[in-house]
Amino acid sequence: MQTQILTFNSENLKKCADEILSGGIVAFPTETVYGLGANALDENAVKKIYVAKGRPSDNPLICHVSNKAQIEKLGDVTPFARKIIDAFMPGPITVVLSKKNCVSGVVTGGLNTVGVRMPDHEVARTFIAECGVPLCAPSANTSTKPSPTQAKYVFDDLNGKIRYILDGGSCRVGIESTIVDCVNKRILRKGGVSEEQIEAVVGKLGKEPIKSDVPLCPGMKYKHYSPDAEVYLAKAGVDMTKRICDFYDKLVGKKIIFSLKGDYGNRNVVKVGDTVVQYAENVFALFREADKSGYRYIICEGIEDCGIGAALLNRLNKSSGGKTI
Repeated sequence: MQTQILTFNSENLKKCADEILSGGIVAFPTETVYGLGANALDENAVKKIYVAKGRPSDNPLICHVSNKAQIEKLGDVTPFARKIIDAFMPGPITVVLSKKNCVSGVVTGGLNTVGVRMPDHEVARTFIAECGVPLCAPSANTSTKPSPTQAKYVFDDLNGKIRYILDGGSCRVGIESTIVDCVNKRILRKGGVSEEQIEAVVGKLGKEPIKSDVPLCPGMKYKHYSPDAEVYLAKAGVDMTKRICDFYDKLVGKKIIFSLKGDYGNRNVVKVGDTVVQYAENVFALFREADKSGYRYIICEGIEDCGIGAALLNRLNKSSGGKTI
């Protein structure tokens, strides 16, 4: 199979929708990262996602819709969930609802709940509407690798495994959606909408540790977001720059520092942006470019654990496997 990157126009939109409706899978852009979509109501199509990504079958998928009315066809929308939907959708947030019978356990990893979101991206919503069905769509990458934020990175991972990649340019958020468990009123995964923003709408959320033998949402159980290079996360603090310099100098091999504003002398540094928002937007792409350049080690500056920074720290911790300096 030859994978094609298609520009967004009416002809290619129909071509991609036809592929979905014939049981195929198509990569498409969202505001967070590129997703690998299949008809959420077609079990055989959904199974192709797991095969293409090399993804464990107990790792739940998120259903993407083009309008709010479709959400109620997939899950039970409680008053709590309705507040979140009305406040933040379309946007980088997923609500986990008690699933309806039309949603297969293949989609939910065997759970009785389903995650649903409405992307804040014109190409994504137009594509889903053209398909006329909700689309299951995890990130369009090989499982464990950094999520793709440009069509070319999807091609790097999935060339020959899917027929089409619908190109919508770079993703503006850069990390995956926040996932809110609307049954137990807690956040399962931090993302593009902060805990502070959500609590301003629904009140305090549950903070008890989540204990489960199975993943309750994407990104919980398995290794994620990891480049080939070995990643280290520097904890934020007044001595962070010194700790990074000392650690960098001890490493043997090609190495680089991901920095917002640190001064590292003549050491090898890439600027990740001017703000934490830009850091989040750029980090996965920078991981991939570092791999292409043959770096063995990546040292990432830490940031404050609040707002979008909390989600970014979650991804950096996952990428590093918990290795901190």
